[in-house]
Amino acid sequence: QVQLVESGGGLVQPGGSLRLSCASSGRIFTIFNRCNLGWYRQAAGKQRELVAVMTEGGSVTYADSVKGRITISRDNNKRTVDLQMNNLVPEDTAVFYCNVKPPVSLARALGLQTDYWGQGTQVSVSA
Repeated sequence: QVQLVESGGGLVQPGGSLRLSCASSGRIFTIFNRCNLGWYRQAAGKQRELVAVMTEGGSVTYADSVKGRITISRDNNKRTVDLQMNNLVPEDTAVFYCNVKPPVSLARALGLQTDYWGQGTQVSVSA
């Protein structure tokens, strides 16, 4: 079993900040440092979209809409991936999901999935 649990969501005023955290547990624990990690979001009535991704090697990709405002980070010792969000705007309102992708060959060797998702945490930006 693999579990990803997000925390840190909530209601914030425009211009405010939130820090989301995703904690992993289960069989992914031993290979967490080999995984690509990401945060995605899904606004009401829209498709899920990428917010930020960090590879095993530390390379980062951000959605254009969040560049300069959001920072992804990982702690391989704690097996967590965080998302620091500053200068939030109403358009950031969405359910945010943590994603963990083990290397395909390693996942198959260990009998794991190649894609894991958390249950999501709501972020609402409103005055």
